[in-house]
Amino acid sequence: MTINSGFNNAALPTDAMPSALRERWRDESVGSVWLRPSDWYHPAVDALATALLSSGDAVGAATELGHARGYDGVGIGETLDDLACLYRTLGADEPPMPVLRALCEGWADAQAGAVVVGAALDPESGLPSRQYLALRLAETYRDAALPTQRARTAAELGHHLVLIDVATGDVDPFTRAARSAAVGAAMTVTYGDGHPMATLGGGVFAVLARADEDPHPPLEALHAEIARRCELLQVRASTRQPVRVWIESLPATHEDALRMLDRVARP
Repeated sequence: MTINSGFNNAALPTDAMPSALRERWRDESVGSVWLRPSDWYHPAVDALATALLSSGDAVGAATELGHARGYDGVGIGETLDDLACLYRTLGADEPPMPVLRALCEGWADAQAGAVVVGAALDPESGLPSRQYLALRLAETYRDAALPTQRARTAAELGHHLVLIDVATGDVDPFTRAARSAAVGAAMTVTYGDGHPMATLGGGVFAVLARADEDPHPPLEALHAEIARRCELLQVRASTRQPVRVWIESLPATHEDALRMLDRVARP
């Protein structure tokens, strides 16, 4: 079923582009209701702008935007006010009820998921922070050390880290966020549940994977999925080519593992 987007597309200028609408929307929101200008952008705003300009699925796009705002820790009031700014930019009085409902449902789902995960999520990639990965590494070392409590070899730990580096130098905030979203989604699709993963900062990401699994199929799938999503979001030119993906064996102690994360991460 097609949902009325709440405004007349025919009234828009013929050269209306999602990027231009995004900038007008951001100016309206940051100038009136948005509290932290640096974290306003997420690729989901582009998806909603595109849906509205092309008579696409505004409800689905609004759900994704609500989800992104919820993960970012944005309050529901600020989230709703931001959507209202978008529709004011388009000359509409207010968003239609189905779009409002979808935004709220996406936001609520993200909030529920954050409670289950129990860790802060990076608003760009949608992945947990380095602190979450450090906690899961501590559990890995604790479980491997029982009952002797001695440090174990990499083989005895039964896990290794898959590290991903997509950085190419300085990029603008919009491009960086879109690139992080592409990589985070690709990692989630490739490894799924049961593989703790995190963003380490500066375009570097990590997955804690089982060492007894053949690493080559998922590494190949990850390369392909990152490339596909970066192409889709038009950030391939700002992504390392080829993306660097490699395996690091876990060192003997948790403290050494944390130092390794510090070494491979960028500020």
